[in-house]
Amino acid sequence: MRALAVVGLLVVTAAVFVVIALVKDRQTNPTAANECAQDAVMVNDTLPEEKQVNLNVFNATSKPGLASEITSDFASRGFKATVQNAAPNPPIKKPAETVAIIRFGPKAVGAAWLVRAYFLNKSDDEFDKNRQDDKVDVILGGRFQQLPTVTEVKQSIGALGNPELPEGTCAEA
Repeated sequence: MRALAVVGLLVVTAAVFVVIALVKDRQTNPTAANECAQDAVMVNDTLPEEKQVNLNVFNATSKPGLASEITSDFASRGFKATVQNAAPNPPIKKPAETVAIIRFGPKAVGAAWLVRAYFLNKSDDEFDKNRQDDKVDVILGGRFQQLPTVTEVKQSIGALGNPELPEGTCAEA
């Protein structure tokens, strides 16, 4: 009988402490951990759906027609993809030692992060803070073999987590 009384008293005491903690909680609004630097470039780091991503695909390999093939693969996965032969932003040199190079500007940081997952995080990123469009350029390199399966992409997205901001940038509110 005493044991039940002690346990009952402990339960009532715990309930009182929980109610007091909830009533006195002052953390109604989260605060920003750090503010943006004055000269930081505002970027869109929202992870979009595939249908919201505009891709330009370049072939920097010796395999003819690869850009068309991969553009079709991206389009079948829901991307707005177009083949680019040389303009507007061709590779300066052939990236033989990389899977792909992903070029993007401030409006496409989240989109580039998603595209990166399609290369299983084995691509090189090139951020251009002066770029004004929302397109992502994909330059297929010499080590590119094929796009991964849907399952591999989802695992890659999970492994990558939230988009990381390029240096000197700040996320739009």
